[in-house]
Amino acid sequence: VAAGTLLVLMLAAFALVRALGLLRGQVGIAWRYGFANIARHAQGSVTQILAFGLGIMVLLLLSLVRGDLLAAWQAKLPADAPNQFAINVQPDQVQPLQAFFAARGLKEARLHPMVRGRLTARNGRALSGTDYADDRARRLLEREFNLSWSAQPPEGNRIVAGNWWAEGARAAHEVSVETGLAETLGLKLGDVLTWRIADREMTVTISSLRSVEWDSFRANFFVIAPPALLDGYPATFITSFHLPPGNRAWLAQLVRAFPNVTLIDVDAIMAKVRAIMDRVTLSVQYVFLFTLLAGLTVLYSAIQSTQDERLYESALLRTLGASRAHILKGLTAEFVAIGLLSGLLAAFAATLAALVLARQVFHLDYVFDPWLWIAGPAAGALGVGLFGILGARFVLNRPPLQSLREL
Repeated sequence: VAAGTLLVLMLAAFALVRALGLLRGQVGIAWRYGFANIARHAQGSVTQILAFGLGIMVLLLLSLVRGDLLAAWQAKLPADAPNQFAINVQPDQVQPLQAFFAARGLKEARLHPMVRGRLTARNGRALSGTDYADDRARRLLEREFNLSWSAQPPEGNRIVAGNWWAEGARAAHEVSVETGLAETLGLKLGDVLTWRIADREMTVTISSLRSVEWDSFRANFFVIAPPALLDGYPATFITSFHLPPGNRAWLAQLVRAFPNVTLIDVDAIMAKVRAIMDRVTLSVQYVFLFTLLAGLTVLYSAIQSTQDERLYESALLRTLGASRAHILKGLTAEFVAIGLLSGLLAAFAATLAALVLARQVFHLDYVFDPWLWIAGPAAGALGVGLFGILGARFVLNRPPLQSLREL
């Protein structure tokens, strides 16, 4: 994939260099001079554009695109999305905790039962982590699942295969399984699963598969059973709720009233995650600054390798009447054009990467960001143009007569 991406970017850089040749007859003298230099050293120009383009692309991804994806994900969440979890609620605390929430206007907080169980067999065949090559599958079989029960599919759950149990069904020996878990463990409709719960075993049939909105921050489960099927097994309860800003004192009141309940502050976790992401992003940005420095090194080497040619051209042009200002404009046009092409390549690659990340990885709606196409070319033109002029200033400082005598 990386090699294919690099090849596509290289072809795009070559196409941009070739496109400059079509514009030479439609621009002024200074730009024509700059475009001619780029076209004469096409291979070196493509290498420079590719190096600068990759560096600018990564910086765009880590700055603008990262912020866009985070903003798109946050916008996808409702304003009252749960930001607190309460776990380890005991059965005799369910009604008092519901009353606690109701007294504070948190009526949407619903408590979900949980029973811990380990999947031990499928269709009569014992299961082990060693049966799977996938690391996630092995980890799932080496730990206990949180099983729950419900009369109706929970909010944010959609049946994609099979059927939910009939209204009023109780103690039916069937379960609904989340599609991701089924795919990881190779489960399908009609499979008979055996679960070990405490010191007992329970055998059930998969009657439906569900897709689950895991990013809703509601309490969700891999496996759900009908009501009463798990009666008699040790259970605890879990809930998620939205704590309005400025009401964090409620958390202290909840802990004092229910000291065994464990609270998980999603807002605090997300703030910590963002801080870690910012540090990692800063580190990666420093790494890819070296890519830009490598591009500048390539540019400087290319300038030095064409030193004699540039001195001869400058001396000839100035002998024919071109001023020092005309030579400076031509050099500026050359390096600014290289920077612009690098920025355009970076903007194109960053936009494509953002599209793939949004739709294929994070399953978000892609929102086009015009700032990529402004920041990329602007940064390239300014940075490469300035460094190029500094690297080629010897052309301006050498008297034409001296250059012609030495050639």
